[in-house]
Amino acid sequence: MAAPYYVHDSSYVDEGAQIGDGTKIWHFCHVMARSRIGRACTIGQNVVISPDVVVGDNVRIQNNVSVYTGVVIEDDVFCGPSMVFTNVINPRSHVSRKHEFQRTLVRRGATLGANSTILCGHTIGRYAFVGAGAVVTRDIPDYALATGNPARIAGWMCQCGVKLAGGASPPPQIACGVCGAAYRTTSDGTLAPGEELKGV
Repeated sequence: MAAPYYVHDSSYVDEGAQIGDGTKIWHFCHVMARSRIGRACTIGQNVVISPDVVVGDNVRIQNNVSVYTGVVIEDDVFCGPSMVFTNVINPRSHVSRKHEFQRTLVRRGATLGANSTILCGHTIGRYAFVGAGAVVTRDIPDYALATGNPARIAGWMCQCGVKLAGGASPPPQIACGVCGAAYRTTSDGTLAPGEELKGV
């Protein structure tokens, strides 16, 4: 019986890896033992999924991305082409630091732009948007747009991917002009889904 997922002939899936139904793994990939990939994912060309990595459902990992041990990716995340994860703060070729791998969490719906770099030990919030080429050196809150090196909050994004507002602080309340989703500022100064806004 055919597998409920697709793996290109040029790719390797090690024994003990778990892959969900409907996932597609394209050319020259290596999915290593003990990794878990959810349902309906797309794994682009030349991707490595290291041991113990967790990838949720409906995740898009574009070409030339290595997902290292310690990374957890929730559902509906987009990892852009050639973006980079790390898992050690102070690597040296001659010093083994496998016991020091740090956890990086990418929350549901986040986008990691092409050529962005995510330094290990941080959390990328729900539906956050990391711009192309940004270097993330701190946690990024939910719905935040982070750009630059080091990445700083430059605005706020709707769940649908449209920019809601600029600036490091979100407006008290706002609605998306495209999909109509409403948001409010929380007590900690970040953005969260809100009740429908009248007259917006």
